[in-house]
Amino acid sequence: MDQKFVHEYLQAKPGTFITKPFAQDVDVYKVQHKMFATLYEGKEGQMGENGEPVWWLNLKCDPDEALLLRDKYAAIVPGYHMNKRLWNTIILDGSIPEEEIKRMIDDSYQIVVDNLPSAQRAELDRLTQS
Repeated sequence: MDQKFVHEYLQAKPGTFITKPFAQDVDVYKVQHKMFATLYEGKEGQMGENGEPVWWLNLKCDPDEALLLRDKYAAIVPGYHMNKRLWNTIILDGSIPEEEIKRMIDDSYQIVVDNLPSAQRAELDRLTQS
């Protein structure tokens, strides 16, 4: 799963918009002004199998599941520049199955939506039904 596919998948989530509050090369994906993901080029010089830069994806996660995922995949590490208890960084190096990345994105989005105030959730529901 490459950066373009991840970007499109994130952007397709209802009510999602992108900001760049940290730097021009860091996309921050928000729903109702709450961050659920970041996507940015990984450490300088880190290249994938195809010679392209490796991208890093930060996702919100249940704290217990975050630990399990880190144990299961070498390409999942504690959230870089994030609360390491609640965020994981997924290194998009091709080692994690696409369906697993989609599931983690879906979970991150849902964690944020579930914690929105009821008025914001209702507004989001109106957006998705139109």
